[in-house]
Amino acid sequence: MSEATLERGMNAFREQMNAPVASFFSSCVNCGMCAEACLFYTETGDPKYTPIHKLEPLRRVWEQEYTLWGRLKSMLGLSKPVTDELLEEWETLIYDGCTLCGRCSMVCPVGNDISYMIRRAREGFVAAGYAPEGIKGASRRAITIGSPMGVKFPALAAQIKHVEADSGLTIPVDVEGADYMALLSSMEIMNFPEYLEALAKIFKQAGVTWTISSEAFEATNSGIQIGSSDIARELVNRVVVAAEKLKVKNVISPECGHAYTAIRWEGPNLIGRPYGFKVVHILELLDELRSTGRLKTEGTEDDRLTFHDPCQIVRKGGVLEPPRNLLNMVATNFVDMNDSREMNWCCGGGGGVSANERAEELRIKAFKRKKTQLDELNVETLVTACANCRLIIEEGLEEYRMEMPVVGLTEMIAEHLVEDEK
Repeated sequence: MSEATLERGMNAFREQMNAPVASFFSSCVNCGMCAEACLFYTETGDPKYTPIHKLEPLRRVWEQEYTLWGRLKSMLGLSKPVTDELLEEWETLIYDGCTLCGRCSMVCPVGNDISYMIRRAREGFVAAGYAPEGIKGASRRAITIGSPMGVKFPALAAQIKHVEADSGLTIPVDVEGADYMALLSSMEIMNFPEYLEALAKIFKQAGVTWTISSEAFEATNSGIQIGSSDIARELVNRVVVAAEKLKVKNVISPECGHAYTAIRWEGPNLIGRPYGFKVVHILELLDELRSTGRLKTEGTEDDRLTFHDPCQIVRKGGVLEPPRNLLNMVATNFVDMNDSREMNWCCGGGGGVSANERAEELRIKAFKRKKTQLDELNVETLVTACANCRLIIEEGLEEYRMEMPVVGLTEMIAEHLVEDEK
């Protein structure tokens, strides 16, 4: 990132001009429907947050260099070139006003994947040196330390020691030949260590053999968030190397949205080859254990509760029914939000926005969309399956003075396990 220049940014933009991007720009009818699907537009009313508008620098490169009409306009001086000033102006729209949630793509009448294009546009911005300092710092730490929050293995080892002492369970590390290798996000390690204890409890009851790698335990991929395929590739490859070294059959993506996108969907393309293992989200695995009778629970949650669908896991990842199957095991008064499943509204903190300090005011304003959803239901508890969503929602609830506990689904299931008779 220290060598970032406008020339490098322009080259990165050109590299993104594949068939999907060209077809999306060609087919856009400028209807504006994507605006009504974006929480940054609906909660501010500012047309600059219209999703397709955020792509103006990338669109300008496409038109001026890849269309006949655009080249003619450039020759006649009828169109303005992409400059440092333009990228500086648009950077806040690309990074502060977009979580890559993909809801806009769901409503486009011609099927344009707008969030895909914004992810591609970020490649050009970061190559030109235009990205928020918070995300730059997280990316540097991820590369040099191995974690965007600066968490090294000794910190995880300390959490493991505490969990083992408190629960009497064993957290396996660097065990070869296990069925599953579990990844963790920094937020789970530092903010929600109860998730790690929940895994140990559930896997013990279900007879799952598992391990954590001391060399690649971090699931969060800052490269996906900042928009650098080079960084994303290196972080994915660390996990792949560790999994193959330990000869595991499966890798578990944790309760973290972009981690799932990175390792499950983008990973094989980034490293240029298929994995020698299968990637499953923790909710997919728990639902499989449920359906095969290996996950046994007792007791119920009687509070009126709902589930926040994390965008990358549900809308983009397709994990729609597993969380509901699991909730129905332990909740007697579960209600879905309006616009649930693939059409649920983002919490406002994905896509690196939560690591972007300057976007905090806008993010809090955008959270009004989630507040509206919750007000409609009058629920007592909110359940989710993403540590980042959980933190952002907790901050939003505090800002709007809403008293409501936010619970991780994996932990809730662990609390209702049938106790071991021994």
